[in-house]
Amino acid sequence: MPRSVSPRTISRPASGNQGGAYGVQVLIAGRQKHWRDEVACQIRRAGYTATTVDCGVDAMTVLALGLPVDVLVTDVTLQGELCSAKLAVEARALRPDLRIVFASDLTDTAWCEAAGIAPRAMFVAPDPRADAVASTVREALASRD
Repeated sequence: MPRSVSPRTISRPASGNQGGAYGVQVLIAGRQKHWRDEVACQIRRAGYTATTVDCGVDAMTVLALGLPVDVLVTDVTLQGELCSAKLAVEARALRPDLRIVFASDLTDTAWCEAAGIAPRAMFVAPDPRADAVASTVREALASRD
Protein backbone atom coordinates (compact mmCIF):
# COMPACT_ATOMS: atom_id res chain seq x y z
CA MET A 1 0.00 0.00 0.00
CA PRO A 2 1.56 3.38 -0.99
CA ARG A 3 2.37 5.77 1.79
CA SER A 4 0.96 9.24 1.83
CA VAL A 5 3.60 11.94 1.66
CA SER A 6 2.68 15.29 3.13
CA PRO A 7 4.07 18.41 1.48
CA ARG A 8 7.02 19.95 3.27
CA THR A 9 8.08 23.52 3.44
CA ILE A 10 11.60 24.00 2.21
CA SER A 11 13.38 26.76 4.04
CA ARG A 12 15.42 29.08 1.88
CA PRO A 13 18.05 31.60 2.91
CA ALA A 14 16.95 35.20 3.24
CA SER A 15 16.78 36.93 -0.14
CA GLY A 16 19.81 39.07 0.71
CA ASN A 17 21.96 35.96 0.98
CA GLN A 18 21.07 34.29 -2.30
CA GLY A 19 23.68 34.39 -5.00
CA GLY A 20 23.53 33.04 -8.50
CA ALA A 21 23.57 29.39 -9.47
CA TYR A 22 26.86 28.99 -7.59
CA GLY A 23 25.73 30.61 -4.34
CA VAL A 24 27.24 33.84 -3.05
CA GLN A 25 30.61 34.52 -4.62
CA VAL A 26 33.10 36.81 -2.86
CA LEU A 27 36.22 38.08 -4.62
CA ILE A 28 39.03 38.99 -2.21
CA ALA A 29 41.86 41.26 -3.40
CA GLY A 30 44.79 41.82 -1.07
CA ARG A 31 48.53 42.05 -1.35
CA GLN A 32 49.42 40.00 1.73
CA LYS A 33 48.75 36.27 1.62
CA HIS A 34 48.06 35.92 5.34
CA TRP A 35 45.38 38.63 5.10
CA ARG A 36 43.76 37.04 2.03
CA ASP A 37 43.78 33.63 3.72
CA GLU A 38 42.23 34.98 6.93
CA VAL A 39 39.48 36.82 5.06
CA ALA A 40 38.82 33.78 2.83
CA CYS A 41 38.43 31.61 5.96
CA GLN A 42 35.90 34.08 7.41
CA ILE A 43 33.97 34.13 4.15
CA ARG A 44 33.91 30.33 3.84
CA ARG A 45 32.86 29.90 7.48
CA ALA A 46 29.93 32.20 6.70
CA GLY A 47 28.88 29.79 3.94
CA TYR A 48 30.02 31.79 0.93
CA THR A 49 32.50 30.92 -1.81
CA ALA A 50 35.79 32.86 -1.81
CA THR A 51 38.19 33.56 -4.65
CA THR A 52 41.44 35.35 -3.82
CA VAL A 53 43.77 37.46 -5.96
CA ASP A 54 46.87 39.40 -4.99
CA CYS A 55 46.44 42.53 -7.09
CA GLY A 56 43.83 44.84 -8.53
CA VAL A 57 44.62 43.86 -12.12
CA ASP A 58 43.81 40.22 -11.36
CA ALA A 59 40.58 41.25 -9.64
CA MET A 60 39.53 43.26 -12.71
CA THR A 61 40.38 40.28 -14.92
CA VAL A 62 37.99 38.09 -12.91
CA LEU A 63 35.27 40.72 -13.23
CA ALA A 64 35.92 41.40 -16.94
CA LEU A 65 35.72 37.68 -17.74
CA GLY A 66 32.18 37.74 -16.40
CA LEU A 67 32.80 35.25 -13.61
CA PRO A 68 30.09 35.41 -10.95
CA VAL A 69 30.98 37.83 -8.15
CA ASP A 70 28.47 39.24 -5.66
CA VAL A 71 30.86 41.10 -3.36
CA LEU A 72 34.39 42.45 -3.83
CA VAL A 73 36.43 42.63 -0.62
CA THR A 74 39.62 44.63 -1.09
CA ASP A 75 42.45 45.43 1.28
CA VAL A 76 42.47 49.20 1.62
CA THR A 77 46.28 49.10 1.45
CA LEU A 78 46.28 47.35 -1.95
CA GLN A 79 48.86 49.03 -4.18
CA GLY A 80 50.03 48.73 -7.76
CA GLU A 81 48.49 49.69 -11.10
CA LEU A 82 45.05 49.39 -9.53
CA CYS A 83 45.14 50.38 -5.87
CA SER A 84 42.06 49.61 -3.80
CA ALA A 85 40.33 52.94 -4.51
CA LYS A 86 40.93 52.73 -8.28
CA LEU A 87 39.89 49.08 -8.26
CA ALA A 88 36.59 50.07 -6.64
CA VAL A 89 35.95 52.74 -9.29
CA GLU A 90 36.78 50.42 -12.20
CA ALA A 91 34.82 47.50 -10.73
CA ARG A 92 31.78 49.71 -10.14
CA ALA A 93 32.01 51.03 -13.71
CA LEU A 94 32.04 47.47 -15.04
CA ARG A 95 29.40 46.14 -12.62
CA PRO A 96 27.29 48.96 -11.15
CA ASP A 97 25.46 46.67 -8.69
CA LEU A 98 28.61 45.04 -7.31
CA ARG A 99 28.89 45.32 -3.53
CA ILE A 100 32.31 46.56 -2.40
CA VAL A 101 33.82 46.13 1.05
CA PHE A 102 37.11 47.77 2.04
CA ALA A 103 38.98 46.03 4.83
CA SER A 104 42.43 45.93 6.35
CA ASP A 105 44.25 44.73 9.42
CA LEU A 106 46.13 48.03 9.56
CA THR A 107 45.14 51.55 10.52
CA ASP A 108 45.91 53.50 7.36
CA THR A 109 45.20 56.88 5.79
CA ALA A 110 44.03 55.09 2.64
CA TRP A 111 40.60 54.73 4.34
CA CYS A 112 39.95 58.42 3.71
CA GLU A 113 40.86 58.17 0.03
CA ALA A 114 38.70 55.09 -0.50
CA ALA A 115 35.71 56.64 1.30
CA GLY A 116 35.66 59.60 -1.07
CA ILE A 117 36.00 57.55 -4.25
CA ALA A 118 33.57 54.73 -3.52
CA PRO A 119 30.67 56.34 -1.66
CA ARG A 120 28.37 53.27 -1.57
CA ALA A 121 31.14 50.96 -0.37
CA MET A 122 31.24 49.50 3.12
CA PHE A 123 34.23 49.58 5.44
CA VAL A 124 35.58 47.15 8.01
CA ALA A 125 37.83 48.78 10.58
CA PRO A 126 40.48 46.61 12.20
CA ASP A 127 38.41 44.52 14.59
CA PRO A 128 39.39 41.79 17.04
CA ARG A 129 36.24 39.79 16.18
CA ALA A 130 37.04 36.76 14.06
CA ASP A 131 34.10 37.40 11.74
CA ALA A 132 34.26 41.17 11.15
CA VAL A 133 34.70 40.95 7.37
CA ALA A 134 32.10 38.20 6.96
CA SER A 135 29.59 40.25 8.99
CA THR A 136 30.15 43.25 6.73
CA VAL A 137 29.76 41.06 3.63
CA ARG A 138 26.41 39.87 5.03
CA GLU A 139 25.37 43.51 5.53
CA ALA A 140 26.42 44.36 1.96
CA LEU A 141 24.39 41.47 0.58
CA ALA A 142 21.36 42.44 2.65
CA SER A 143 21.50 46.00 1.30
CA ARG A 144 21.12 45.01 -2.34
CA ASP A 145 17.71 45.67 -3.78
